Amino acid sequence: MAADFAEQLRRLRKERGLSLRELAREALQNHNYIHQLEQGKRTAPGPDVVERLDRALDAGGRLISAARGADSIRTLDDEPDAEIEALELVRRVTASDVSPETLDQLERAADRMAMAYATTPPDRLLPRVRRHLTYASSLLDARKTLAQHRRLIVVGGWLSLLRATLHIDLRQADAADAHLDTATSLAGQAEHTEIAAWALETQAWDVLTSGDYRRALSLSQRAQATAPAGSSAYMQATAQEGRAWARLGDRVQTGKVLTRLERMAGKRPEPDRPEHHYQYDPAKAHSYAATTLAWAGDPAAARVAREVLAELEVDGARPRRIASARLDLSLALLTSGSADEAAAEAQAAIGTGRIVPSNWWRATEVLTAVEDAGAPEAADLREVYELHRPTAG
Repeated sequence: MAADFAEQLRRLRKERGLSLRELAREALQNHNYIHQLEQGKRTAPGPDVVERLDRALDAGGRLISAARGADSIRTLDDEPDAEIEALELVRRVTASDVSPETLDQLERAADRMAMAYATTPPDRLLPRVRRHLTYASSLLDARKTLAQHRRLIVVGGWLSLLRATLHIDLRQADAADAHLDTATSLAGQAEHTEIAAWALETQAWDVLTSGDYRRALSLSQRAQATAPAGSSAYMQATAQEGRAWARLGDRVQTGKVLTRLERMAGKRPEPDRPEHHYQYDPAKAHSYAATTLAWAGDPAAARVAREVLAELEVDGARPRRIASARLDLSLALLTSGSADEAAAEAQAAIGTGRIVPSNWWRATEVLTAVEDAGAPEAADLREVYELHRPTAG
């Protein structure tokens, strides 16, 4: 558990006779961040950070084992083909090319992967999605009813959409475009407007991170026009519209969209599986507001970002969102002139190893602003930044 990791880290450091600053220097981390880890106020960091701490403490893998125990999601490399083998067994036992039981299991597997998305590094989740998509494709020519065929097309659409999202996270543009096209095509065949809307929203996010704010605005508005009213895709596309307006510097339109999103979120019940990537969680509205206000340079951004961070850290189960929230806070602090605190928050965010390649531009933006401000902490931030910089996809 997380408490076990904190206790192991604290005990090992004291056994080695290292101060927080000495360990921080050896592991290339911020000493305040390590102190918070020891106090159990932070979730266990990413594997790269844990490995450096383990080496710095000469722990022989004990800290790595403790960190794995703190992770609620099992390692996806364990028995990687187990789910596929189970699907094939069900298909054979029912003596049918495609049985309802096979489709049930395939749909549940797609849901599990969508729920794993928030906590699993994209390069680890991608092979699993790829195997299931290949298996789903192998069933397209098999004997089945029209209803079963539609269910298979729909689950193939969700898997293609998730695979495209993972390729975007890894900055693999050609593969992402190909699988977005597949998801859109399958959505059209199945007349599934929510998948079609999610494909547009996903494209909006992709071009937004690439700096094409006008196209992001257009795509997010098209996604809202396509999505079923009040659906998760509609909510998410609304959030992306707000981000696009913020990047375009239009605070009036940004405020209108955030107000609309907050109103819709307030009427929406909490989903059974809030961690599911394709189920909109009303709690996300607060996080989106923090990001959007920070991008818009709104003075309220720092306060909202701190509130979001406090909420996420109480939950503790969404390390990627926590890291992103710290970048939001960093950007907001820069707007208010607090470059030193912004650098500390950004260093803590990057040091978790949870910033995916598609979000790396945000870390770059904070680093550039901290260096331009001439903050003394810029050198330490640059060091952590270079250590974690993702390789080209």
